[in-house]
Amino acid sequence: MSKTVALESVVIKFAGDSGDGMQLAGTLFTDTAANLGSQIATFPDFPSEIRAPQGTVAGVSGFQINFGRSGVHSPGDSPNVLVAMNPAALKANLTNLKPACTIILDGDTFTKKEWEKAGFLVNPLEDNSLDDYKVIVAPITSLTKTNLADLGLDNKATDRCKNMFALGMIYWLFNLPTDQTVDFYKLKFGKKPIILEANIRALNAGINYGEIVQANTSSYTVLPADTLTGSYRNITGNQATAWGFMAAAAKVKRDLFLGTYPITPATDILHELSKHKWSGVKIFQAEDEIAGICSAIGASYGGNIAITTTSGPGMALKTEAIGLAVMTELPIVIVNVQRGGPSTGLPTKTEQSDLAEAIYGRPGDSPLVVIAASTPANCFDWAFEAVRIAVEHVTPVILLSESYIANGAEPWRIKKIQDLPEIKIDPVPADGSWQPYARNPLKKSRAWVTPGMKGYEHRIGGLEKESGSGNVSYAPKNHAEMCELRRQKIEKVADFIPLQRYKGKLEKKLLIVGWGGQFGILYGAVSELQKQGKDIAFTHFNYIVPLPKNTAEIFAKFETILVCELNNGQFADYLRAELPQFSYLQFNKMEGQPFTIEELIKKFNHVLADK
Repeated sequence: MSKTVALESVVIKFAGDSGDGMQLAGTLFTDTAANLGSQIATFPDFPSEIRAPQGTVAGVSGFQINFGRSGVHSPGDSPNVLVAMNPAALKANLTNLKPACTIILDGDTFTKKEWEKAGFLVNPLEDNSLDDYKVIVAPITSLTKTNLADLGLDNKATDRCKNMFALGMIYWLFNLPTDQTVDFYKLKFGKKPIILEANIRALNAGINYGEIVQANTSSYTVLPADTLTGSYRNITGNQATAWGFMAAAAKVKRDLFLGTYPITPATDILHELSKHKWSGVKIFQAEDEIAGICSAIGASYGGNIAITTTSGPGMALKTEAIGLAVMTELPIVIVNVQRGGPSTGLPTKTEQSDLAEAIYGRPGDSPLVVIAASTPANCFDWAFEAVRIAVEHVTPVILLSESYIANGAEPWRIKKIQDLPEIKIDPVPADGSWQPYARNPLKKSRAWVTPGMKGYEHRIGGLEKESGSGNVSYAPKNHAEMCELRRQKIEKVADFIPLQRYKGKLEKKLLIVGWGGQFGILYGAVSELQKQGKDIAFTHFNYIVPLPKNTAEIFAKFETILVCELNNGQFADYLRAELPQFSYLQFNKMEGQPFTIEELIKKFNHVLADK
């Protein structure tokens, strides 16, 4: 007879071919766990090839979720439970499994042809290589077909339901209800009753298989987390980014304009905003990246909250127009959801690849603000903040996200517009003293004047401006003055952002420095070592250009500074340029995957031992 074991947190990974529905199964499980009050963190992992050969490791699609009562800072290093729908999914994940991991396999797929295609020399179910794991070999494909046989579906439609059989087994394993998943089916397939029935049957068949055939296997329960009072929903980083922009536009009482060209992994921001055109959102899907940003510049000139979204290759195409936005000094937000590069690189994999491009990647001296989100949920806050800075300082702002947090999900406490910070647009002087490039003395920014304001007619463009009047000027000293004013404007933003914070106020030996979307993993590794009494602290940057004003003060407290990032040291190089009085060690990873807590702890202990 099976027993139920209570757990603090669990990591589950669904893995299979691209067509096996692993992303959907993972998303439905995530929604159920979030609805029950668990802390969650997810990591969808897609193959880069659109049509990778079926049954190969290159074609494996995965969805990992860490859910629990507390301490869920990342999607987890290695799964406690792996669902592998074919030999390739097992092969792709086998080196990352720890002993005692529960592996659920579709036994029907382990034919000689399939395990050879996956790269196994012998059948892994017969060579004792899985003896260290708790293996459940279930005939998922054949049982799905048996349970749906009387519905009259063809083989392809029937095969599409086997992911729900696997999901049912996981629901059984963790004693989770199916109500929310069934409600999803009803909403999605309400007009297709046979498909609706097929998915519900497959889900229940998986649960029944767990109860009847695997009665000697322990089931588990994960207690809900203690959370702040409020309404929550599961949200991805791209969704949160879109909502942050809509909230900012509502706060300013201006229309939101998105001019963009689809590119992985940023396209879901476009998809999300396109659902909300009723709220004053204007969408322009341009013919290319250049048209996307140029339309946004025009929309900003017209008084809209203007944004454009892209990834690294698209940023390269937008470069000239970003320089135009710098020269015209118009508020615009450029979102770069980073992926592995260079060129097409790793379109579906994560990397902090474009920081140097964001800081320096324009002709001439073209300063602008660069900030970065750090979790799926706080993409909302950083999108809102990007608009605030752009509007209040009349400048382009680059908001860096990355595939890891853009596609990942976590619970988000829903916010009310009235509770969000104010966004203040500087008033235009009414005494006749206004000039297009006259400066706010505190911020060095010019006023945002939109067409239709009588008496404020002006022209802007890409040629150098005369200070104050905005007339075209080729005067050498004027050019030098304008370059300096544009630089000062960005530096002055530091007076209007919070001071940098750090975790470990009593520590002095080792400071871990991170930025962007690796926050949760770095925080989890440092927290683990702090519990062990190690002399280690952590600071994480969201404001990058300009840096918070107390950055040097924090760095001066520590003997050693270790900068961790998913690139070859772009933030470390930037810090060396901005704060050369300090020495920086680096820990870099460029594998298309986020850090793991295990590898970080190993590195941190090594540095501490050396010191």
